Amino acid sequence: MTKELATQRVQVTFIGPPPVRQIARAIGVTEVEVDGHRVCCLVWGSFQPFLEALHGYEVTSLTSTPALSTGDE
Repeated sequence: MTKELATQRVQVTFIGPPPVRQIARAIGVTEVEVDGHRVCCLVWGSFQPFLEALHGYEVTSLTSTPALSTGDE
């Protein structure tokens, strides 16, 4: 169960402008950074609110990796 609630570092690339406001408002999403058509952020817990924020936008790439906690750095 702990892994399900782990924080993930997510990077998403879009065909067009990303839905930055929707992503930033999604429950569990923090540290949203935008670079052109790419968004990087942290997602804690369920991905569902994050994925709902992407609805209607064409994604060309999505990666998710475990975020290092302060004690792991």
